[in-house]
Amino acid sequence: MSKEVAIFAGGCFWCMVKPFEETPGILNVVSGYTGGHTENPTYQEVCSGETGHTEAVEITFDNDQITYEELLDIYWQQTDPTDAMGQFADRGSSYRPEIFYTSLDQQTAAQASKEALAASGRFNQPIVTNITPASSFYPAEDYHQQFYKKNPDHYNRYRSLSGRQDFIDNEWQ
Repeated sequence: MSKEVAIFAGGCFWCMVKPFEETPGILNVVSGYTGGHTENPTYQEVCSGETGHTEAVEITFDNDQITYEELLDIYWQQTDPTDAMGQFADRGSSYRPEIFYTSLDQQTAAQASKEALAASGRFNQPIVTNITPASSFYPAEDYHQQFYKKNPDHYNRYRSLSGRQDFIDNEWQ
């Protein structure tokens, strides 16, 4: 087994867990915060916009079963890569889309993937998702972990009412 870590921010982390967790080769998905300047931030601190963090998922995967490039394909299809200041109903820098690479190979793959998406013509606006070196990742509070399993009704309502599901259905299917 060849374990590797990927970190992706795509708006509300509740909605970023399930698509990855249901994929063979994924060993663990943790909701948390990254990309900021405060150690061990809380949800309330991150939401204030003052810590610089964004909600993200840290994915541990078996690179013998699924590649980082395949994870990037899943990532793009969960986001609106043309919206730099939030995702769907969630606005502000704590919901910004961003790819946090943990190696030079990941950086290269993420950049190539972004360029391919831009060249595809799928969107008529620029692809604005940043590609940034990974920094400290802080797991979110327990009640945020596996939210889609713990609170399926709330999760499904949120995913629908936020506009995320309609966007995915219209732009990615």
